Amino acid sequence: MNLRASWVAQTGQTREDTRLTQIGATTPIDPIRARSGILPGSYSGQHRVSGFWLEGKSAMAATLYNGRAAIQGLHPQGVYPVAMIEDAVLTFADGDAQAGRIDLVCLRIYDGSYDSSNKWQATAEVIQGTPATTPVAPAPPLLSLPLYHVAVPAGTSAGKGGINWSNALTDLRVATVALGGILPVMGEIAPGAYPGQYQDSGGALQRWDGSAWVSYPSALGGIAPKGTLTTASYVGQYRDTPQRVLQRWNGTAWLPAFPAPVFVQSLDAGSTTSTTYTETLQGTAVTAVKTTFNAPTSGQVLLHFGARTTNVANNNAYGYTSVRITQGATVVWEPDDERSALHHGDRASSVSTMLRLGPLNGDAPYTVTVMHRTSTAGVTTYFDNIFLRIDHLF
Repeated sequence: MNLRASWVAQTGQTREDTRLTQIGATTPIDPIRARSGILPGSYSGQHRVSGFWLEGKSAMAATLYNGRAAIQGLHPQGVYPVAMIEDAVLTFADGDAQAGRIDLVCLRIYDGSYDSSNKWQATAEVIQGTPATTPVAPAPPLLSLPLYHVAVPAGTSAGKGGINWSNALTDLRVATVALGGILPVMGEIAPGAYPGQYQDSGGALQRWDGSAWVSYPSALGGIAPKGTLTTASYVGQYRDTPQRVLQRWNGTAWLPAFPAPVFVQSLDAGSTTSTTYTETLQGTAVTAVKTTFNAPTSGQVLLHFGARTTNVANNNAYGYTSVRITQGATVVWEPDDERSALHHGDRASSVSTMLRLGPLNGDAPYTVTVMHRTSTAGVTTYFDNIFLRIDHLF
Protein backbone atom coordinates (compact mmCIF):
# COMPACT_ATOMS: atom_id res chain seq x y z
CA MET A 1 0.00 0.00 0.00
CA ASN A 2 1.51 3.31 -1.07
CA LEU A 3 0.06 5.57 1.67
CA ARG A 4 2.42 8.42 2.43
CA ALA A 5 2.58 10.81 5.37
CA SER A 6 4.73 13.86 6.06
CA TRP A 7 7.04 14.09 9.04
CA VAL A 8 6.28 10.64 10.47
CA ALA A 9 9.21 8.51 9.37
CA GLN A 10 12.41 9.21 11.23
CA THR A 11 14.38 8.90 8.03
CA GLY A 12 13.70 8.48 4.37
CA GLN A 13 11.10 11.19 3.66
CA THR A 14 11.56 12.02 0.01
CA ARG A 15 10.93 15.23 -1.84
CA GLU A 16 8.06 13.44 -3.57
CA ASP A 17 6.54 12.50 -0.18
CA THR A 18 6.68 16.13 0.87
CA ARG A 19 5.19 17.46 -2.36
CA LEU A 20 2.32 14.97 -2.32
CA THR A 21 1.32 15.56 1.27
CA GLN A 22 1.63 19.33 1.65
CA ILE A 23 -2.10 19.87 1.23
CA GLY A 24 -2.74 23.04 3.19
CA ALA A 25 -5.85 21.59 4.85
CA THR A 26 -6.18 23.43 8.13
CA THR A 27 -9.89 23.96 8.82
CA PRO A 28 -9.66 24.97 12.49
CA ILE A 29 -11.59 23.48 15.38
CA ASP A 30 -9.80 25.63 17.99
CA PRO A 31 -6.72 27.90 18.07
CA ILE A 32 -4.31 24.93 17.99
CA ARG A 33 -6.02 21.98 16.33
CA ALA A 34 -7.32 21.44 12.81
CA ARG A 35 -10.23 19.34 11.62
CA SER A 36 -9.37 15.81 10.51
CA GLY A 37 -10.91 14.94 7.17
CA ILE A 38 -10.59 14.18 3.48
CA LEU A 39 -9.89 16.81 0.87
CA PRO A 40 -12.91 17.37 -1.39
CA GLY A 41 -12.94 16.72 -5.11
CA SER A 42 -13.81 14.09 -7.68
CA TYR A 43 -12.59 13.20 -11.15
CA SER A 44 -15.95 14.07 -12.75
CA GLY A 45 -16.70 17.09 -10.58
CA GLN A 46 -20.10 15.55 -9.73
CA HIS A 47 -19.29 14.48 -6.16
CA ARG A 48 -18.37 16.52 -3.13
CA VAL A 49 -15.81 13.98 -1.89
CA SER A 50 -14.58 10.90 -3.73
CA GLY A 51 -11.26 10.36 -1.94
CA PHE A 52 -10.97 7.10 0.04
CA TRP A 53 -14.20 5.76 -1.39
CA LEU A 54 -14.74 2.07 -0.51
CA GLU A 55 -16.27 -0.37 -3.02
CA GLY A 56 -16.83 -4.10 -2.74
CA LYS A 57 -14.40 -6.02 -4.97
CA SER A 58 -15.08 -9.66 -4.09
CA ALA A 59 -16.88 -11.72 -1.45
CA MET A 60 -14.64 -10.65 1.45
CA ALA A 61 -12.54 -7.84 -0.04
CA ALA A 62 -13.10 -4.21 -1.03
CA THR A 63 -11.17 -1.56 -2.93
CA LEU A 64 -10.21 1.64 -1.11
CA TYR A 65 -9.65 4.33 -3.73
CA ASN A 66 -6.95 6.97 -3.67
CA GLY A 67 -7.23 10.29 -1.90
CA ARG A 68 -5.66 12.88 0.36
CA ALA A 69 -6.50 13.67 3.97
CA ALA A 70 -5.34 15.36 7.15
CA ILE A 71 -5.32 13.64 10.57
CA GLN A 72 -5.08 15.79 13.70
CA GLY A 73 -3.01 14.46 16.58
CA LEU A 74 -2.91 15.62 20.16
CA HIS A 75 -2.04 19.27 20.75
CA PRO A 76 1.77 18.90 20.60
CA GLN A 77 1.65 16.50 17.62
CA GLY A 78 0.05 18.80 15.08
CA VAL A 79 -1.61 17.71 11.83
CA TYR A 80 -0.46 14.73 9.77
CA PRO A 81 -1.16 15.19 6.03
CA VAL A 82 -1.46 11.90 4.15
CA ALA A 83 -1.84 10.94 0.50
CA MET A 84 -2.61 7.58 -1.10
CA ILE A 85 -1.88 7.72 -4.80
CA GLU A 86 -2.71 4.09 -5.58
CA ASP A 87 -5.88 2.15 -4.80
CA ALA A 88 -5.64 -0.50 -2.08
CA VAL A 89 -7.49 -3.78 -1.53
CA LEU A 90 -8.69 -4.46 2.03
CA THR A 91 -9.57 -7.99 3.13
CA PHE A 92 -12.18 -8.75 5.81
CA ALA A 93 -12.15 -11.77 8.10
CA ASP A 94 -14.92 -14.36 7.85
CA GLY A 95 -17.99 -13.75 9.97
CA ASP A 96 -18.46 -15.35 13.37
CA ALA A 97 -20.50 -18.54 13.32
CA GLN A 98 -23.07 -17.27 15.83
CA ALA A 99 -23.26 -13.48 15.71
CA GLY A 100 -22.66 -10.56 13.38
CA ARG A 101 -20.09 -7.85 13.88
CA ILE A 102 -19.23 -4.36 12.59
CA ASP A 103 -15.72 -3.63 11.34
CA LEU A 104 -14.17 -0.18 11.10
CA VAL A 105 -12.15 0.96 8.09
CA CYS A 106 -9.88 3.87 8.93
CA LEU A 107 -6.69 5.72 8.09
CA ARG A 108 -4.21 5.47 10.94
CA ILE A 109 -0.94 7.15 11.87
CA TYR A 110 1.72 5.33 13.91
CA ASP A 111 4.19 7.74 15.45
CA GLY A 112 6.56 6.01 17.84
CA SER A 113 7.67 9.37 19.18
CA TYR A 114 4.29 9.67 20.93
CA ASP A 115 2.98 6.10 21.19
CA SER A 116 4.39 2.67 22.08
CA SER A 117 4.08 1.19 18.58
CA ASN A 118 7.77 1.70 17.72
CA LYS A 119 6.51 2.42 14.20
CA TRP A 120 6.54 5.56 12.08
CA GLN A 121 4.08 5.12 9.24
CA ALA A 122 0.59 5.73 7.86
CA THR A 123 -1.75 2.83 7.02
CA ALA A 124 -5.28 2.06 5.92
CA GLU A 125 -6.65 -0.58 8.29
CA VAL A 126 -9.63 -2.78 9.04
CA ILE A 127 -10.32 -2.77 12.79
CA GLN A 128 -12.31 -5.93 13.47
CA GLY A 129 -15.38 -5.55 15.66
CA THR A 130 -16.65 -7.90 18.37
CA PRO A 131 -19.44 -10.33 17.37
CA ALA A 132 -22.65 -9.75 19.31
CA THR A 133 -26.41 -10.14 19.05
CA THR A 134 -26.53 -6.36 18.66
CA PRO A 135 -23.05 -5.57 17.36
CA VAL A 136 -21.33 -2.27 18.08
CA ALA A 137 -18.57 -0.82 15.95
CA PRO A 138 -15.13 -0.61 17.55
CA ALA A 139 -13.95 2.77 18.77
CA PRO A 140 -11.53 4.52 16.40
CA PRO A 141 -7.89 4.27 17.55
CA LEU A 142 -6.09 7.41 18.59
CA LEU A 143 -4.60 9.30 15.66
CA SER A 144 -6.96 7.83 13.08
CA LEU A 145 -9.61 8.98 10.61
CA PRO A 146 -12.72 6.74 10.39
CA LEU A 147 -13.86 6.03 6.83
CA TYR A 148 -16.52 3.30 6.89
CA HIS A 149 -18.40 0.85 9.08
CA VAL A 150 -18.77 -2.54 7.40
CA ALA A 151 -21.46 -4.97 8.60
CA VAL A 152 -20.27 -8.60 8.57
CA PRO A 153 -23.22 -10.95 9.26
CA ALA A 154 -22.85 -14.22 11.16
CA GLY A 155 -21.54 -17.07 9.03
CA THR A 156 -20.30 -14.78 6.25
CA SER A 157 -17.46 -16.19 4.16
CA ALA A 158 -16.33 -16.41 0.57
CA GLY A 159 -17.95 -19.84 0.29
CA LYS A 160 -21.28 -18.58 1.58
CA GLY A 161 -21.84 -15.55 -0.60
CA GLY A 162 -19.62 -13.11 1.26
CA ILE A 163 -20.49 -9.59 2.40
CA ASN A 164 -23.52 -7.98 0.78
CA TRP A 165 -21.78 -4.82 -0.37
CA SER A 166 -25.03 -3.18 -1.48
CA ASN A 167 -26.10 -2.59 2.14
CA ALA A 168 -23.06 -3.37 4.30
CA LEU A 169 -21.36 0.04 4.17
CA THR A 170 -21.97 3.07 6.37
CA ASP A 171 -20.04 6.09 5.08
CA LEU A 172 -18.26 7.95 7.93
CA ARG A 173 -16.09 10.22 5.80
CA VAL A 174 -15.88 13.92 6.59
CA ALA A 175 -14.21 16.67 4.62
CA THR A 176 -11.65 19.31 5.50
CA VAL A 177 -10.45 22.34 3.55
CA ALA A 178 -7.87 25.11 3.81
CA LEU A 179 -8.24 27.87 6.37
CA GLY A 180 -11.02 30.21 5.21
CA GLY A 181 -12.35 27.72 2.67
CA ILE A 182 -16.00 26.69 2.42
CA LEU A 183 -16.42 23.29 4.05
CA PRO A 184 -18.65 20.74 2.27
CA VAL A 185 -20.77 19.05 4.95
CA MET A 186 -21.37 15.34 4.48
CA GLY A 187 -24.07 14.68 7.07
CA GLU A 188 -22.25 15.43 10.31
CA ILE A 189 -23.29 18.43 12.42
CA ALA A 190 -20.40 20.22 14.10
CA PRO A 191 -20.17 23.74 15.53
CA GLY A 192 -18.07 26.36 13.83
CA ALA A 193 -14.71 27.53 15.13
CA TYR A 194 -15.18 31.27 14.61
CA PRO A 195 -17.89 33.76 13.56
CA GLY A 196 -17.68 34.25 9.81
CA GLN A 197 -16.77 30.64 9.00
CA TYR A 198 -18.69 29.18 6.05
CA GLN A 199 -19.95 25.73 5.12
CA ASP A 200 -22.01 24.22 2.32
CA SER A 201 -24.80 22.10 3.80
CA GLY A 202 -25.65 20.60 0.43
CA GLY A 203 -28.71 22.79 -0.02
CA ALA A 204 -27.56 26.17 1.28
CA LEU A 205 -24.44 28.18 2.00
CA GLN A 206 -24.29 28.76 5.76
CA ARG A 207 -22.35 31.12 8.01
CA TRP A 208 -21.42 30.52 11.66
CA ASP A 209 -22.68 33.47 13.71
CA GLY A 210 -20.98 32.45 16.96
CA SER A 211 -23.74 30.14 18.18
CA ALA A 212 -25.45 28.58 15.14
CA TRP A 213 -25.14 28.00 11.41
CA VAL A 214 -27.46 30.41 9.57
CA SER A 215 -28.21 30.54 5.87
CA TYR A 216 -25.90 32.95 4.08
CA PRO A 217 -28.60 35.27 2.64
CA SER A 218 -30.26 35.67 6.03
CA ALA A 219 -26.92 36.37 7.69
CA LEU A 220 -26.59 39.42 5.43
CA GLY A 221 -30.16 40.55 6.01
CA GLY A 222 -31.44 39.12 2.74
CA ILE A 223 -34.41 36.83 2.22
CA ALA A 224 -33.67 33.18 3.03
CA PRO A 225 -34.78 30.92 0.15
CA LYS A 226 -37.74 28.64 0.76
CA GLY A 227 -36.99 25.46 2.64
CA THR A 228 -33.60 26.60 4.02
CA LEU A 229 -34.57 28.17 7.35
CA THR A 230 -36.73 26.83 10.18
CA THR A 231 -35.71 28.95 13.16
CA ALA A 232 -34.56 32.53 12.68
CA SER A 233 -31.47 33.97 14.34
CA TYR A 234 -32.78 37.49 14.90
CA VAL A 235 -36.01 39.51 15.03
CA GLY A 236 -36.80 41.01 11.65
CA GLN A 237 -35.31 38.19 9.59
CA TYR A 238 -37.20 37.33 6.40
CA ARG A 239 -37.79 34.08 4.53
CA ASP A 240 -39.67 32.85 1.49
CA THR A 241 -42.07 29.91 1.82
CA PRO A 242 -43.23 27.17 -0.56
CA GLN A 243 -46.60 28.98 -0.64
CA ARG A 244 -44.81 32.10 -2.00
CA VAL A 245 -45.58 34.08 1.13
CA LEU A 246 -42.87 36.39 2.45
CA GLN A 247 -42.58 35.95 6.22
CA ARG A 248 -40.91 37.92 9.01
CA TRP A 249 -39.66 36.50 12.33
CA ASN A 250 -41.19 38.40 15.28
CA GLY A 251 -39.05 36.73 17.93
CA THR A 252 -41.28 33.73 18.55
CA ALA A 253 -43.01 32.91 15.25
CA TRP A 254 -42.98 33.46 11.49
CA LEU A 255 -45.72 35.88 10.42
CA PRO A 256 -46.61 37.21 6.98
CA ALA A 257 -44.41 40.21 6.24
CA PHE A 258 -47.33 41.91 4.51
CA PRO A 259 -50.48 40.29 5.90
CA ALA A 260 -53.37 39.83 3.52
CA PRO A 261 -56.76 41.22 4.57
CA VAL A 262 -58.72 39.00 6.95
CA PHE A 263 -62.20 38.32 5.59
CA VAL A 264 -65.16 36.29 6.91
CA GLN A 265 -68.80 36.25 5.85
CA SER A 266 -72.16 34.50 6.18
CA LEU A 267 -74.61 34.17 3.29
CA ASP A 268 -77.19 32.40 5.48
CA ALA A 269 -79.80 34.90 6.71
CA GLY A 270 -80.69 35.00 10.38
CA SER A 271 -82.87 37.17 12.58
CA THR A 272 -83.15 38.59 16.07
CA THR A 273 -85.76 40.31 18.22
CA SER A 274 -83.17 41.36 20.80
CA THR A 275 -82.84 45.05 21.56
CA THR A 276 -79.38 44.46 23.05
CA TYR A 277 -76.45 43.41 20.95
CA THR A 278 -76.09 39.67 20.31
CA GLU A 279 -73.79 37.59 18.15
CA THR A 280 -76.36 34.78 17.80
CA LEU A 281 -79.07 34.95 15.16
CA GLN A 282 -82.11 32.69 14.84
CA GLY A 283 -82.92 30.56 11.83
CA THR A 284 -79.33 30.15 10.61
CA ALA A 285 -76.72 27.45 10.90
CA VAL A 286 -73.99 30.06 11.42
CA THR A 287 -73.26 30.36 15.12
CA ALA A 288 -71.50 33.71 14.86
CA VAL A 289 -69.47 35.71 12.38
CA LYS A 290 -66.10 36.24 14.05
CA THR A 291 -62.38 36.00 13.37
CA THR A 292 -59.01 36.54 15.00
CA PHE A 293 -55.99 38.50 13.77
CA ASN A 294 -52.55 39.51 14.97
CA ALA A 295 -52.15 43.24 15.26
CA PRO A 296 -49.42 44.83 13.10
CA THR A 297 -46.52 46.63 14.73
CA SER A 298 -48.23 49.95 13.91
CA GLY A 299 -51.07 48.96 16.26
CA GLN A 300 -53.68 50.12 13.73
CA VAL A 301 -56.20 48.23 11.54
CA LEU A 302 -59.20 49.12 9.41
CA LEU A 303 -62.50 47.37 10.18
CA HIS A 304 -65.06 47.11 7.39
CA PHE A 305 -68.33 45.32 8.17
CA GLY A 306 -71.99 45.31 7.21
CA ALA A 307 -75.07 43.29 6.25
CA ARG A 308 -78.20 43.24 4.12
CA THR A 309 -80.80 44.24 6.70
CA THR A 310 -84.59 44.53 6.96
CA ASN A 311 -87.12 45.12 9.76
CA VAL A 312 -90.22 42.95 9.31
CA ALA A 313 -93.48 44.94 9.03
CA ASN A 314 -92.15 48.02 10.82
CA ASN A 315 -91.10 51.06 8.84
CA ASN A 316 -89.93 52.93 11.92
CA ALA A 317 -87.53 50.33 13.34
CA TYR A 318 -83.74 50.34 12.99
CA GLY A 319 -81.37 47.42 12.55
CA TYR A 320 -77.84 47.80 13.94
CA THR A 321 -74.68 45.85 12.97
CA SER A 322 -71.63 46.54 15.14
CA VAL A 323 -68.53 44.70 16.43
CA ARG A 324 -67.11 43.49 19.73
CA ILE A 325 -63.28 43.49 20.05
CA THR A 326 -61.45 41.40 22.66
CA GLN A 327 -57.86 40.53 23.46
CA GLY A 328 -58.09 37.33 25.46
CA ALA A 329 -60.45 38.10 28.33
CA THR A 330 -60.02 41.86 27.96
CA VAL A 331 -62.74 43.76 26.10
CA VAL A 332 -61.28 46.46 23.86
CA TRP A 333 -64.56 47.59 22.24
CA GLU A 334 -68.12 46.75 23.13
CA PRO A 335 -70.62 46.98 20.26
CA ASP A 336 -71.95 50.50 20.05
CA ASP A 337 -74.56 52.31 17.99
CA GLU A 338 -72.01 55.02 17.15
CA ARG A 339 -69.84 52.32 15.59
CA SER A 340 -72.56 50.53 13.68
CA ALA A 341 -73.85 50.02 10.16
CA LEU A 342 -77.41 51.37 10.50
CA HIS A 343 -80.50 50.31 8.52
CA HIS A 344 -83.95 51.95 8.79
CA GLY A 345 -87.37 50.71 7.70
CA ASP A 346 -89.10 47.57 6.46
CA ARG A 347 -87.45 47.46 3.05
CA ALA A 348 -84.16 45.56 2.72
CA SER A 349 -80.95 47.45 2.04
CA SER A 350 -77.26 46.69 2.23
CA VAL A 351 -75.43 48.85 4.75
CA SER A 352 -71.78 48.90 5.85
CA THR A 353 -69.29 51.10 7.66
CA MET A 354 -65.52 51.43 8.02
CA LEU A 355 -63.65 52.25 11.22
CA ARG A 356 -60.07 52.52 12.36
CA LEU A 357 -59.21 50.38 15.38
CA GLY A 358 -56.23 51.27 17.57
CA PRO A 359 -53.97 51.58 19.35
CA LEU A 360 -53.35 47.83 19.62
CA ASN A 361 -50.42 45.83 20.96
CA GLY A 362 -48.23 44.87 18.02
CA ASP A 363 -48.21 41.12 17.21
CA ALA A 364 -50.85 40.44 19.89
CA PRO A 365 -53.90 38.33 18.91
CA TYR A 366 -57.35 39.98 18.84
CA THR A 367 -60.85 38.62 18.21
CA VAL A 368 -63.56 40.51 16.31
CA THR A 369 -67.19 39.39 16.59
CA VAL A 370 -70.02 40.85 14.51
CA MET A 371 -73.01 41.79 16.76
CA HIS A 372 -76.63 42.72 15.90
CA ARG A 373 -79.73 44.23 17.48
CA THR A 374 -83.09 45.70 16.61
CA SER A 375 -84.27 49.07 17.92
CA THR A 376 -87.84 48.12 18.77
CA ALA A 377 -89.12 45.39 21.05
CA GLY A 378 -91.23 42.81 19.27
CA VAL A 379 -89.80 43.63 15.84
CA THR A 380 -87.93 40.88 13.98
CA THR A 381 -84.89 42.18 12.13
CA TYR A 382 -83.15 40.04 9.51
CA PHE A 383 -79.46 40.16 8.69
CA ASP A 384 -78.09 38.51 5.54
CA ASN A 385 -74.83 38.67 3.55
CA ILE A 386 -73.00 39.55 6.76
CA PHE A 387 -69.31 40.31 6.21
CA LEU A 388 -66.25 41.45 8.14
CA ARG A 389 -62.93 42.55 6.66
CA ILE A 390 -59.79 43.59 8.54
CA ASP A 391 -56.91 45.44 6.84
CA HIS A 392 -53.58 46.13 8.51
CA LEU A 393 -52.28 49.70 8.51
CA PHE A 394 -48.52 50.21 8.38
